[in-house]
Amino acid sequence: MRYLVDTDWVIDYLHGREPVVSRLSLLAPQGIGLSIISLAELYEGVFFSSAPRENEKALLNFLDGVNLLYLNHSICQIFARERGRLRAAGRIIGDFDTLIGSTALYHGLTLLTNNRRHFERMQGLSILSI
Repeated sequence: MRYLVDTDWVIDYLHGREPVVSRLSLLAPQGIGLSIISLAELYEGVFFSSAPRENEKALLNFLDGVNLLYLNHSICQIFARERGRLRAAGRIIGDFDTLIGSTALYHGLTLLTNNRRHFERMQGLSILSI
């Protein structure tokens, strides 16, 4: 597995938006992970959409092709260090984004996101955007 897909890319993929659909299809053979945090964000969108059943089915189909990554003790330590460092620098980002980035750091994965503005604040995080 080489990549961790962020919530924004999954939303774009589920809506059929290019170039995310093409890029994810190209990268999928190298292995793609999804943070449990992103899954929670995605389910919020599903349950508050105008078509929750259809959207949940599409999400479940997407999940068949990715590795779901859970939080663990080490990820929580990375989160705490990064959050503290960012707070001290006055550049704090949201907890969910910090947890997603910490998951990528722990697993040594490149984060697939178009939200560079937040994630590039995290030390050592590799990011791929379109």
